[in-house]
Amino acid sequence: MRTFALFAALALLAGAATPPRAVAQFDMDARGKPRTYILYSAEPQTIPAGRRAELELRFKVVPGYHVNSHTPKSPYLIPTVLTLQAADGVKTDALQYPAGKPYSFAFDPADKLDVYVGDFSVMLPVVAAPGGHALDATLRYQACDNASCYPPRNLPIKILFTAK
Repeated sequence: MRTFALFAALALLAGAATPPRAVAQFDMDARGKPRTYILYSAEPQTIPAGRRAELELRFKVVPGYHVNSHTPKSPYLIPTVLTLQAADGVKTDALQYPAGKPYSFAFDPADKLDVYVGDFSVMLPVVAAPGGHALDATLRYQACDNASCYPPRNLPIKILFTAK
């Protein structure tokens, strides 16, 4: 019994002396690919009630990947599109997507794609009645890395804001 206690104490000390491991920031599937390639920053925002204002919807493409912009250069590429659900007390106007960044592959540097990488924001013009609001939306996108593109995905999001 004494030997077991000694080994248990040594194991605890070894574990405490081991530096902490970095935890993956993104949830991975069984093949080591992210479950989502875009993250949404659902930060509550405050706007003036009854007047036109813009909500900033912030997204981040997972490092190592890119997604087609809202206006890809080929009709064969799937654009990034945000679809909003109607909500009482909120009128929306046309979404304002950012310009994409040029991107090319090493095997064809002359062919430039129009993509989002890293952080990007979509602006949503709204007029809202006073109070708290939650808009449901879906971001449809197709992610790619340097070797291949993956099936399109839908990212459900909730846009939270207060009109005062």
